[in-house]
Amino acid sequence: ISQLIADMPEIVELDINPLLADQHGVIALDARIRVQHTHSVGTQRFAIRPYPKELEDWITFGGRRVLVRPIRPEDEPQHAAFLAQVKPEDMRLRIFHSVRELPHSALARFTQIDYDREMAFIAVGTTESGQRETLGVGRAIADPDNTCAEFAVLVRSELKGAGLGRALLEKIIHYCRSRGTRELFGEVLPENRRMLGLATALGFRADASDNDCVRVSLKLANDPSELTLG
Repeated sequence: ISQLIADMPEIVELDINPLLADQHGVIALDARIRVQHTHSVGTQRFAIRPYPKELEDWITFGGRRVLVRPIRPEDEPQHAAFLAQVKPEDMRLRIFHSVRELPHSALARFTQIDYDREMAFIAVGTTESGQRETLGVGRAIADPDNTCAEFAVLVRSELKGAGLGRALLEKIIHYCRSRGTRELFGEVLPENRRMLGLATALGFRADASDNDCVRVSLKLANDPSELTLG
């Protein structure tokens, strides 16, 4: 039903009555659908943006096929296993302090997101035993006006420098630009030379920050106030 109303915004009311359910399943004995003309498209009328499956993408990384997709709430156990394989020093460079294990509340915050204001792309591979595993994550959180968004990227420690971080950051840049975000920025520790080099290579500007970090920023679109009529 969720997919039906996402695909057909003309549906404004659906009445299934009666709906019988037992140990064998469910059956609708009668249904009524009311439709009307609408100018909205797809999920624009939804109060909560559903999982954006259209953003899934396959990439080739290290000779293997990797799925890059938005994170989902059910990824929490997989995400915990991913973070457990990140070295404390790499975690410190990412969140500015070392931790060995994150509580459930933090993991829930990372995996249960509002797709309308925040996006987290995870790179999912498959082990030799056929189990899915998270290899990296790239995240962007926009302000309420979608003026700017803060990004962060983290990959498993043994995969650093192999190009996965770049692929995730490029995915974030493309996504934020398509959403009309005007600026993408991040706070980076000065000793995180790898991230600073990646940001510079992708066109980010690096400036000193007030909290002893380096602020890297990339202009994605013009500010409407800067536009003039020709």
